[in-house]
Amino acid sequence: MSHSPTTFRGESPNLNGIEWDDHAAIHNRPNGNESNMLRGFNVMREGTFAEMVRFVDHLPEDEREHLVIQKSGDRVFTLPEILALARHDDFPKAD
Repeated sequence: MSHSPTTFRGESPNLNGIEWDDHAAIHNRPNGNESNMLRGFNVMREGTFAEMVRFVDHLPEDEREHLVIQKSGDRVFTLPEILALARHDDFPKAD
């Protein structure tokens, strides 16, 4: 598991790419709140980063509008990033 933040574009020190098995949580970020300070927000769901990306990607558009994923290392992924990650070349296939 990574102890440093990773990024959408792969600037991670991990030479093997995105760490899909890292812990992640889905948060609802209310409209207009652009802060990445998610402390105190209710966690909607937790699991691996791949599971959280897959979950958000499969939600209807109107249900995912204000969702973000916080990955271990406190990196927050916005909806456009989440949707792009779901189509990433090395995104794990569902079991």
